[in-house]
Amino acid sequence: MRTAIVTETWPPEVNGVALTVQGLAHGLQRQGHSVELIRAQRPDDAGAATPNDFPGLLLRSAALPRYAGLRIGLPAQARLLRHWSAQRPDSIYIATEGPIGHSALSAARSLGIPACTGFHTRFDDFIGHYGFSWLTPLVFAAMRRFHNRAAATIVPTLELAEFLSARRFANVRVVRRAVDIDLFDPSRHDPVLRREWGVREDSLAVIHVGRIAAEKNLELAIDAFRRIQRNHAGARFIIVGDGPEQARMARANPDFHFAGMRRGHDLARHYASGDLFLFPSLTETFGNVTLEAMASGLPVVAFDYGAAREHIPDADCGVRVTFADAAAFVDQAVTLADDPARLARMKVAARAAVASLCPNSAASNFADLLTSLVTRRAA
Repeated sequence: MRTAIVTETWPPEVNGVALTVQGLAHGLQRQGHSVELIRAQRPDDAGAATPNDFPGLLLRSAALPRYAGLRIGLPAQARLLRHWSAQRPDSIYIATEGPIGHSALSAARSLGIPACTGFHTRFDDFIGHYGFSWLTPLVFAAMRRFHNRAAATIVPTLELAEFLSARRFANVRVVRRAVDIDLFDPSRHDPVLRREWGVREDSLAVIHVGRIAAEKNLELAIDAFRRIQRNHAGARFIIVGDGPEQARMARANPDFHFAGMRRGHDLARHYASGDLFLFPSLTETFGNVTLEAMASGLPVVAFDYGAAREHIPDADCGVRVTFADAAAFVDQAVTLADDPARLARMKVAARAAVASLCPNSAASNFADLLTSLVTRRAA
């Protein structure tokens, strides 16, 4: 099967969408399928016409206002119509709802090619953190119209599938996420790295990994850490990632260690060298970092939705907090930090809880879904 994957974000951009889509593309390729990549062009592409990773197209893009480091594609329906008329894929996966995604979906419908979309980002929640909360219902309605034009909408959890289906999203299908348990492994624990952070082996390293941005609710993680710090004077908060709020946050918290963007084995050793992972976000559709932390033997405190609800089955391998209950989040983080024996048990149980989430299985499920859309279209 020949599949075109369409996205506005792709590594080396580091975000959940980019990394998930890259994993799906490589997974299809490992399954023996042909993959082409249609993505937004970045400044570092230096005038190239096709992506380096896969055959395909680079489409014009522009910087995303008020969100440094991310770009948005520009409309390209005519170009996609020409391209797919000459090189017709069997199926199309559209990962983002921006102008490129809209162009791709319109082109696919015009050509009669089955296309599915991915529901990766709650833009309706996202915009509320940038002063546009009054637009939330309009954005949600626009997202529904977009996804309902596709043959199916892919989501990572049953919880999200039920939420969207109850709000008149059609043909919502679950394709569960996976985690690279060979990369993210407790054995990557690095005492030298902890010393660089200023943390002794008998002290507490609290970790957060992700974009440092308003919608990530990081002020709550800071509140939780400050409470932890009252009982653990040697504790240190390690924040891995970058984003538009980093400079302000660093000025306000000069005792924090901002590790910047980390990838691959370097990211894995940052996870594995921590003791407790705080994930206070309320705007995720999943939260890949939850699985990466658990695979690294890192107990997670997170709100009860997305990856936490799906993969923290009980209090033995992490803590799920009632959604949006900020006081409970802080209390649970402090209680766990004060119980080193429970932390030690959770490190083992967290790893065991995600050990079976094989990337090849996720890719196979994704390929099966695409094949079913092609078969249904042919029938």
